Amino acid sequence: MGKQKTAASILVVDDEQGFREMLSTILESQGYSSQTASNGVEAINAVQTSQFDLVLLDVKMPNVDGIEVLHFIKENFVDTQVIMLTGVDDVRIAVECMKLGASHYLTKPYSADELIALIVRALERRHLLIENKVMKSELARLASSSSLIGQSPAFIKALELAGKVAPTDSTVLIEGASGTGKELFANFLFKNSPRSDKPFVALNCASIPDTLIESELFGHEKGAFTDAHAMRQGLVELANGGTLFLDEIGEISPVFQPKLLRFIQTGEFRRVGGNKVLKSDVRIISATNRHLLDDVKEGRFREDLLYRINVITLSIPPLRERREDIPLIAENIVAHKLKTRVPKKLHPETIQALIEYQWPGNVRELENILERAAILSTDEYIRPKDLALPRNTGTEAGQGKVGTAIPLRELEHDHIAGVLRHTSWDKNLAAKILGISLKTLYTKIQQYNITKQ
Repeated sequence: MGKQKTAASILVVDDEQGFREMLSTILESQGYSSQTASNGVEAINAVQTSQFDLVLLDVKMPNVDGIEVLHFIKENFVDTQVIMLTGVDDVRIAVECMKLGASHYLTKPYSADELIALIVRALERRHLLIENKVMKSELARLASSSSLIGQSPAFIKALELAGKVAPTDSTVLIEGASGTGKELFANFLFKNSPRSDKPFVALNCASIPDTLIESELFGHEKGAFTDAHAMRQGLVELANGGTLFLDEIGEISPVFQPKLLRFIQTGEFRRVGGNKVLKSDVRIISATNRHLLDDVKEGRFREDLLYRINVITLSIPPLRERREDIPLIAENIVAHKLKTRVPKKLHPETIQALIEYQWPGNVRELENILERAAILSTDEYIRPKDLALPRNTGTEAGQGKVGTAIPLRELEHDHIAGVLRHTSWDKNLAAKILGISLKTLYTKIQQYNITKQ
C-alpha cells in the first residue's frame, strides 16, 4: 500500500476501543490524520468542532447509533464523506445508509487494503464535488462580471462549456437567435482567455458590403481601388495576438469564403492590391443566427470553412427556453441600464407578464420594451400597462405564429412545450395528446432542449 501524498482528516467512530485504535494505526501508516469517537454523541460533537474529510462510522452503537450520526452529518456537512462499518450483513440497513448519502457500506471482516481502497475512492469523490462547486462559483462570478446573467439549466450548460473552452485557442462558433447575447458570450471567452491582455476586435459581417469585407479584414494598399488614397491596415492586423470576433459569419459571400478559410488555416493574408504575404496570430470566434449546416447543403456556405470555425459550438438558448432567468435579467436592466431621473422598480404583476411573453426578439427586445416602459410609467413602478407588449404572443404554444414565415421546427418546439405545460409535464399524457410515442417525445425534448418552466 502506497503512502498518501496529501493528508486527509478522518474521524473513526466505534464503541470498541481496540477496533478504534487499530483503524487509527492503519490510517496514520497511510499518512492520514485521524481522530476517534467512542459513541454517536462524541461523533456529533467532533464534526461540529473540527473539519473532517471522511468519517468511518460504526452502524451499531448504544443510544445514538450510526444511522442517526450519518443523517446529522449529511444534513449539516454535505461534502464530508462517510463509510459505514458493520458486523452485520443486512441489505435493508445498507440500502438505508446509501439513501442517506453514505459513500460506501463495508461489512466486517475486511482487509486493510480493501478499506484503504474505499477511503481513496471516497476522498476522490469529495475532491470532485468541491472542485465542481468551486468551478460553478467561479462561473457565476465571471458571468456576473461580463453581464451574463442566468441560473436556468440551459444557460448554465452554455456557460459551463464557455468556461471550459475560454482558456484554449480553439475556434468557437456561437449559435443563437438574434438578441440572445452572442457578443456577450464572445466577450466572456475573450476576457477569460490567455489573450485577454491583447486586442478584441469585432466585425459584424452583415453590415459590410461583399465588395468591402476583404479590405475591412485584410486591409489594402494605396491605390488598390478608387478610394484607396493611403495604405490601410485590416482588422486581422489590428487584432494580432488577440481575438477576432466575426459576428453573423453566415452572411460572408461565397466569393470571400475561400480567402477567409486560408487565413484561418495558415494565419497568412495579403492586403487588397498587395503581393506581400503577411501573418497574423488571432483566435477566431464566430457567431451566427443561421443554421449553417442548411446553408452548406444549399451551397451558400463552404463545408470546410464550417469545420474550421466550429471546433467548439456554443449554442445560446432563446429567452423563451430560460424563463426562470427573465426576472433576473429584467431586474438587472432596470437597476443598471435604464437612465431615468426616478429609480424604477418592477411590479410583481409586471414580472409575471414578462415571464408569460414569448420574446421573439430575446434579451434585446426585453431591453427595448423595459426602456420604453420606464418612460411611460408614471410612478416608481413599471406596471403591466406600461409594457405595451405586442398582441398574439401569449403563453399558448404557436399562438399568432401559424401560417407566418417561421421555420416548422420552431412551431413544433412551441407546440410540444405548450402541451407539456398544459399537462404539467405528464409525459405519458402529453405523448398521447401529440399522437407520438413516449420515446419520440423524449427525443423531441432533447432535440429542442425543452425545459420545465
